[in-house]
Amino acid sequence: MVSALRGGPPGRFALQVAIAMPHASAPSYEETDWPQILVLYDELAKVWPSPVVALNRTVAVAMVDGPAQALAEVTELEADPRLSGYHYLPAIKADLLRRSGRFAEAAGCYEEALRLTDNEVERAFLAERLAEMRETGSVG
Repeated sequence: MVSALRGGPPGRFALQVAIAMPHASAPSYEETDWPQILVLYDELAKVWPSPVVALNRTVAVAMVDGPAQALAEVTELEADPRLSGYHYLPAIKADLLRRSGRFAEAAGCYEEALRLTDNEVERAFLAERLAEMRETGSVG
């Protein structure tokens, strides 16, 4: 994908397609080319700086550099008022906290994400993760 960008500066739509391609072509989530996706998100952030792009980028950061690095970036993004009420912010933070073994904090973020979304499929997923956090015994 990155080699396809050598023909000139790509626009945001070309970069979004380039980001989607490794996801679509990977045999599994674990085999996704996360380093390539991170490079592409870095490029997208240059041509289309937005807090949503920055938040989405943190997912790739977590896969490349680990959840602690991504969590630091998500924590910075929490100060951006444009993400206030955006349910993916606490959902991503919850996942990073869960992956870091911080189950009680993760539960709080899953609860917040649940309050913010109306999508029933997403609600079911978030509720299942919240139940997992409670089953760890770390959450009351």
